[in-house]
Amino acid sequence: MIREFDQAVLTRDLPEKELMAGDVATVVAMHDSGKGYSLEFFTLAGETLDLATVPADAVRPVGEQDIAHACTSE
Repeated sequence: MIREFDQAVLTRDLPEKELMAGDVATVVAMHDSGKGYSLEFFTLAGETLDLATVPADAVRPVGEQDIAHACTSE
């Protein structure tokens, strides 16, 4: 189970937020015992890009084989 302050990976695009499956976020709140999460997305420099609240099936835990993927946000 993903907990607050864990990192999580999006499993689907969030086009309204310009976020893509594979983007990594920090869980800032868990809702209804893990049925949903509020996520904060950061740049590698530590600046907040966006916040999003998603259902549990829209994220997965970070895996041991995951790597950071750099993309630019404009």
